[in-house]
Amino acid sequence: MVGYLFAGQGSQYAGMGKDLYESFPESKAVFDKADKILGFSLSGLMFRGEAEMLKLTINSQPAILTASIAALEAFRARNDVKPELMAGLSLGEYSALVASGTLTFEAGIKLVRKRAEIMDEAARRNPGKMAAVLDLPAEKVKDICLKSGAEIANINAPGQIVISGKAEAVTKAKELCEQAGAKRVIELDVSGGFHSSLMFEASAELKHFLDNTPFSSPVVPVVSNYTATPQYKISQVIENLTLQMYSPVKWEPSMRFMLGQGITKFFEFGPGKVLKGLMRRIDSNAQVTSIEKKEDISGR
Repeated sequence: MVGYLFAGQGSQYAGMGKDLYESFPESKAVFDKADKILGFSLSGLMFRGEAEMLKLTINSQPAILTASIAALEAFRARNDVKPELMAGLSLGEYSALVASGTLTFEAGIKLVRKRAEIMDEAARRNPGKMAAVLDLPAEKVKDICLKSGAEIANINAPGQIVISGKAEAVTKAKELCEQAGAKRVIELDVSGGFHSSLMFEASAELKHFLDNTPFSSPVVPVVSNYTATPQYKISQVIENLTLQMYSPVKWEPSMRFMLGQGITKFFEFGPGKVLKGLMRRIDSNAQVTSIEKKEDISGR
């Protein structure tokens, strides 16, 4: 059985998607549509822009969604591989919802752009940061968060938990994690304390836009970051996307659910190979194929 996975924020890089655009008409159509919908050359920013500009939340989120769907459409045109379930890491959940037919690409990219604007504004009002804690038991990380005021943002894989919150709280938690024996604590290249209570007010604003976005019942169910279970009803999708904004991303539980359903082969769409790396930690027997560049797309 097959599952589709979609990249999250932080995996962006300058030049991503350019070879897809130049090689596949299906990919070019996705980039051209994104530029038209947004009213500016997102593709130009992705292909030729500076990494610092692409790092900005308002640019990186629609860019990653576009690159992910561009890779998916080129792959679909050349392969008849049907997934049983889909999932995406944080932002990637929106790409999964587009891929599943729950959102159109137009609705998805508009929603992601608005989500990014809301998150960016929330980050300005309530500054924060995020850090990945490597090889420290989850219970220790949770205890340190209670002591420092930081919060668990992502349960990514055994030995990888992301913390979030106010800058001083994350800095304190980083020190305590290092003292407790963490292999490394790496500050993430993002512009705010996402998936924490700093985003609580922003989630209400997002809910307004979700309520006014056209959704359809999924053709393929998407496993929610919030519940780590599949979503079948539109009302579930809207509620879970709202809660996802300030709640921990349960990636490891989501992958364990998919594995438990008998999925052993995964395709990861979008920039980078982060999800492949996480799966190695979760279940080294699972096969993950990254679909990111021209050479990754061939008849299978």
